[in-house]
Order: sequence, then C-alpha cells, then structure tokens
Amino acid sequence: MAEYKAPLRDMRFVLNEVFEADKLWSSLAGLEGVVDVETAEAILEECGKIASQVLAPINREGDEQGSTWKDGEVTAAPGFKEAYQTYVEAGLNGLGGNPEFGGMGMPKTLVGQMEEMVQGANMAFGLAPMLTAGACLSLNAHGSQELKEKYLPNMYSGVWAGAMDLTEPHAGTDLGIIRTKAAPNADGSFDVTGTKIFITWGEHDMAENIIHLVLAKLPDAPAGPKGISLFLVPKFLVNEDGSLGERNTMGCGSIEHKMGIKGSATCVMNFDGAKGWLVGEENQGLAAMFTMMNYERLGVGIQGIGAAEASYQNAVEYARDRIQSRAPTGAQAKDKAADPIIVHPDVRRMLLTSRALTEGGRAFSTYVAKWLDIAKFSDDAEQKKHASAMLALLTPVAKAFLTDNALESAIAGQQVFGGHGFIREWGQEQHVRDIRITQIYEGTNGIQALDLMGRKIVGNNGAFFKLFEDDINEFVASQAGNEAMAEFIEPLKAALENLNDLTQWVIDRAQGNPNEIGAASVEYLMVFGYTALAYMWAKMAAVALDKQDDKFYQAKVSTARFYVKRLLPRYIGLTAAVKGGSESLFELEEEMFETA
Repeated sequence: MAEYKAPLRDMRFVLNEVFEADKLWSSLAGLEGVVDVETAEAILEECGKIASQVLAPINREGDEQGSTWKDGEVTAAPGFKEAYQTYVEAGLNGLGGNPEFGGMGMPKTLVGQMEEMVQGANMAFGLAPMLTAGACLSLNAHGSQELKEKYLPNMYSGVWAGAMDLTEPHAGTDLGIIRTKAAPNADGSFDVTGTKIFITWGEHDMAENIIHLVLAKLPDAPAGPKGISLFLVPKFLVNEDGSLGERNTMGCGSIEHKMGIKGSATCVMNFDGAKGWLVGEENQGLAAMFTMMNYERLGVGIQGIGAAEASYQNAVEYARDRIQSRAPTGAQAKDKAADPIIVHPDVRRMLLTSRALTEGGRAFSTYVAKWLDIAKFSDDAEQKKHASAMLALLTPVAKAFLTDNALESAIAGQQVFGGHGFIREWGQEQHVRDIRITQIYEGTNGIQALDLMGRKIVGNNGAFFKLFEDDINEFVASQAGNEAMAEFIEPLKAALENLNDLTQWVIDRAQGNPNEIGAASVEYLMVFGYTALAYMWAKMAAVALDKQDDKFYQAKVSTARFYVKRLLPRYIGLTAAVKGGSESLFELEEEMFETA
C-alpha cells in the first residue's frame, strides 16, 4: 500500500503557472497584504507534511476501528483526537476565516489545495474541519456581531468545532417539509426541538464544544422552504465570560453504520428544547445556509479529487511493482520472469484515465475557486456580479462531475490491482467505499445536474452559459496562430460548439415539455464537464509545451493528449443520449417497473 504523498508540485503548477495566483491575489482589494507566493508556499509545505505524516498513517485504522458511540457520547477513531490537535495548532482550521475574529483570511484558491491534501490523506478526518469551516461561513455572513464575537474565535482556532444540521428522517432534498421547531423565549433565545439525521461529526471528543447550525421552523412560519430559519445551538452553553456552562438539552441518539468514511461519526441528533439563537433573519434560513453551499459543494468535489489522487498513487506503485506476462512488443524486464503490468495497454489506459481526470479536476476546482475569490474579495461591483454568475453555473458541475470522475478513477485503480484490489490488505477498496458518499451528500449528483439544467441554463435562457462560453473563446483567441496548440484548441472548439448547440436544444425543447429538463440533466452536466476539462487541459498544455525538457511538463503534454484523444470524445455519445429526449422515460406505467 503506497504512502500518500501530497501532490505539491502539481499544485504549484496549477496555482502559480496556470492561474498566476500572485497576479490574481494582488488584483483583489480584499486580499491586499494578506497573501503572497512565499506565504502560500509555506502553508502548502506545512499542510503537506501534516497530511502525509499525521493524517494518512491513521486513515486505515480509522476505517477499521471507526468512531464509537456509548450512552450518547462519541469517541473519535484511534489517533484522530491527537491528529486534530496537531492540525488546529498549525493554524489550518481558520485558514479561510475572517481575520476580524481570528481567521487568516486566505483565498479559496489556496485553501482548496490544503483541503485536497487533507481529504486525500484521510477523508473521514477531513470532514471535521470541513464542517466547521462551513458553519463558520454561514455564521460570519449572517450572524449578529454578538454571536460572531462569542463563537467564531474558538471555532477558527479549533477549540470548538462546528456541525451543520439539515436533514431529517423524512426530509432530505425537500427541506421545506422539516418538522424541527423553534419556540421563542422572552430573553431572545429559542427552544429547539426535533431530530436530525446524517449529521457528520455531530458529536465527538476532539473539541471542547460543538456549535450546531440547525434548520428549524418558528411557530407561525409559512409552509414550505420559505418558512425555514437557522439557529445556532451549542453542545455546551457558553457563559458571558466565554467559559463553558451546562450541557444543552441535546444529544446524539446513535451513529450510523456506513459503507465508507467509517472513521467519521455520522450522527442522529436529538434536540429536546435545546437553547439556540437565531442566525440571520426569521424564515431566511435556507438563504443563510446556502451562503456556504458554493464553498461546501466545491469542497466535496475537492474531496473527490483528493481521494482519487491517493487511489492513483496506490495504483501506480502497484503497477510498477507487480509482474505479469510480457509486453505485447516483447520482454521489457528481461532479468525478470515477467514484465511489470504497467507495460500493458489496458493498465496504462486505466492509470492515464485516472491521472487525466484527477489533474484536470484539480485545475477545474482551482478555476472555480478563482471565481469564489473574485466574488468575495473584489471591490469592483461588476466584477463581483460576473464572478457570482460564473459560480452559480460552475458549482454544480464541480460537485457532481468531479465526484463522478473520482469514483471512476478509484474503480480503475482497484481494477489495476485485480483481485488484490478487492481485499483489505492493499487499501484500494477503501478508496472506492469512501468516495461513494461524495456523489450523495451536499445534494446528490442528480440534484446538482437538475440545478444546472433547470435553474442555471433553462431558467435564465443560457445567460450564465454565455459567460462561460465567452471565457473559453477569449482563451482560444489568445492562442490564434500558435500551431503547436492546435491539437488541443481544435478539439476544445469542437466540444464548445457542441455544448452551445446542446444548450440551445434543451432550452428550446423544455418550452414545450418540462420533462426534458430532468431527462437531459445528468448527461448534459457530463457534456459540460468534459468540455470544461478540455479547457483546463488546453490551458495547462499552453504552459507546458515549451518546457518539455523537464519531464514534469512532458508528462503534462502527454496527459493532455490522452485526454483530448481518449476521454473528451465521450461527449459525443452523451450528446446523443440527451437528444434521445424524454419520451422513452415515460413509456412504462408505474406498476410496470415491477419485475417479480
């Protein structure tokens, strides 16, 4: 089983050479004096050490032992509590937090690289700081000054952790039907009562307190999603002097037994008149929660990239070591009984597929993070508006496409191992199990596709798409006359033309049949994703082409070629599937779905 190595060289390439992070950061007023290349490098190096030396070594034991529940208390998996202390003492917990309350205020383009290393080393652990960061985002954006001063410093420092409590047994995607109630008290607090499920790290012993952000309904709230409010509910009440008081009337009823991410505690949380405080305005809870959704959904896509990278590293090591049969062109390792399996075309296909999707995904997640940074840190109103529109369009693609690709990559890695990939010893099957959840939580990938197709494409008649198309066309124009880039630019232009045509086709068809939106959504998102990665690979090739005396850049160009020749053509079949229409989905009557 390969030891996880943080992919720092590729991260530097994406940040510094492809997206010229120093120019981006220096152009944003909100980042003035906050970050430069040297600071970023120091943070990446430190995080890389913690990921590879602290988090990765406890990943397997965390999976095998898991978190444990007894009498309402959850004990984190072995080594997790100590690793958490190392992580927070390094200052990583508040890396992207508001400096006014003790955060470091770093841009998402940098924070995203840190998140990938943590998730790649140990996804179950990585969920804990990820959920705290999400809770901090919503609290910082919508909480009162009093709440922010009282809670954010200890959350950024990691002394306290955070959790997000949305889902209920009967309410997942449709949060408008939640039953958790919040009754107002004379002192301005609320008594929160109800049950939440699937609450990641809702209870544990790694931090002194856990600050829950809970969706609930006030007694006179309107029906549906417009009647949801957001409440801060701490595990322990906090005294006026900042010290911890008595235990709130809430607890963990049980933890789930899961397919993967077994090291993390996925909790059933019961609130029995627990004291809470309103975050934001009454009945505006979903808006407050969705403040963090662009970050969290991109974060889930980054989770997929991190785990896929770990899977790829594992598979490459095995493929170079395992000997079986001879190469089709004749013996390569003549001093051995057989050649390493990396000589075989199909093994190379699987490895290159994983590499192309993962490295392309790393570039794409950084591209999306760039728009997050512009939307947050720019002082130009038009620039912020443009970035927000791009985010609305790209976020569902980042979440769904990157995690779908991550599972494909992990399964390909498992296949490289053959039978050894199916057993515990080599660690590969854990990657498959862990990655699977990324396609489900933070909005299933089907819901992401429906959001893209319905709200972000058809809902505004393709206006957001036009911004993305213009961005690609600007890059294509910048490469005019560069013959060396033609092998990457021409396939990109063809893919973009196809996506443009498909976008208009769905918009037109949806006018007469609303079913076309849902019928087209998943395949459309994949067509969009493959086109977006063609853009990323073209950008990377443009940097690497003239530097191929260095094997790093040579590998970039070769992988880019593999992508445009072997993976990008997938969009052709997916486009045909979209244009197959919705009619065949509804030919079967409901009872005809039964087969026995």
